[in-house]
Amino acid sequence: MKCARALLSAFLFVSGCGTPAQERFFTLASDPPSQASFDAANPKYVIVVGPVTVPDVVDRPQLVLRTSPSRVEIAEQARWAAPLKNEIARVVADHLARLLDGARTATSAERASGTPDYRVLIDVQRFESAPQEGATVQAAWTVRMQDGSALSGRSLVTEPAGAGYDALVAAHSRALIAVSRDIAAGIATARGQKP
Repeated sequence: MKCARALLSAFLFVSGCGTPAQERFFTLASDPPSQASFDAANPKYVIVVGPVTVPDVVDRPQLVLRTSPSRVEIAEQARWAAPLKNEIARVVADHLARLLDGARTATSAERASGTPDYRVLIDVQRFESAPQEGATVQAAWTVRMQDGSALSGRSLVTEPAGAGYDALVAAHSRALIAVSRDIAAGIATARGQKP
């Protein structure tokens, strides 16, 4: 009887040590600007996006899911492929290059030297993922011009999302397109162009 219990215990222990759940890695989606959208050798102006700040609760490798107004869950197996603040800067820079004719864009991580014509600072105040509901991005942004003047704005965007992490990440990507449009309109206004 003792031998049977020992074998059963060993079996249960070994079966409990099965293959761990596989981690999945996500990136925010954007289409990089086409070569035709600007003359790379002679851009009309340069925009640097960053730094970007995000709330501490989402400043981690894992996706953070809002399950109620006062509760979040950490999705241990669903992770960002790069730090979220870097992902946001990259996506906004890509969209600004597509939205603004003649602009060359970079993130502050890519371009540390030189003075750009415009620097975009983004303070993400909400980056919420509600499973099967949607993604919300609320950001305060400032465009600093080379002459020291600045233009500020706010964006609040909620995009619906279906089930699963892929749907939530895609909803955040769509929300950042809307934030980028707001910033692009601000830069166009500063340049005296029609937004």
